[in-house]
Amino acid sequence: MFVKTNTTGFADALTCEAEGLESLREVLVQVGVEHLRIPQVAEVDQYKLVMTQIVSVAPDERGQALLGEGLARLHQQEREHYGWGRDNYIGLSPQPNGLTESWGQFFVDYRLRYQVSRIADPVIRERFQRVVDQSSAALTRWLDSHCKHPSLLHGDLWRGNVLFDHDGPWLIDPAVYQGDREADIAMTEMFGGFGAAFYRAYDSVYPRSEVYTTKREIYNLYHYLNHYNLFGAGYLGGCERGMKVVARI
Repeated sequence: MFVKTNTTGFADALTCEAEGLESLREVLVQVGVEHLRIPQVAEVDQYKLVMTQIVSVAPDERGQALLGEGLARLHQQEREHYGWGRDNYIGLSPQPNGLTESWGQFFVDYRLRYQVSRIADPVIRERFQRVVDQSSAALTRWLDSHCKHPSLLHGDLWRGNVLFDHDGPWLIDPAVYQGDREADIAMTEMFGGFGAAFYRAYDSVYPRSEVYTTKREIYNLYHYLNHYNLFGAGYLGGCERGMKVVARI
């Protein structure tokens, strides 16, 4: 078994992670996906999370395709509400949540507004707040009109949170909530590392929408804001690009 210790400073961080892992497992079992796996949680408290040990190898095309197909089938499962029933974490940041019928409202209020409110530089914070305030109604309508249903999202789907062994892919370190499935796909493109076989397999099961490229910039704005708040100015350019897309909606 693998033992992960809590280095976040948040007492319930590992409990939230374990809940996310179990939620992903439940849906994958419901849809009959066996080749996209979730570590089994053996024990969790505020100090440690004990779970399946994964002996990772470099991914091949087969593994990437299994990941794409499994994720698409996870996303096809319709959930009841947007959001999540408790606050959790994304990396080293709190991730507030709530339940709503409007995807656009959830994303604007619980993702963009929250991250903008955490910006330390008052000039940048106020400038970004103006963009979000002025675009809020239009962005909410646009996102609602281009999202078919809530899907369970991994929430932090960069290449470091997918491992592969000889039997295929594993998902780790989720920041789960229910939302537009293309938010997960958008993040796979933020840092790269997902091969063409992944996207082909995903699209063969659940093709991306005609407005995906615009969504990608909007959804990754959340992650650029989070990384800017955590790691500094190297991510400001990504925030600026995303805000320009939001302002044009």
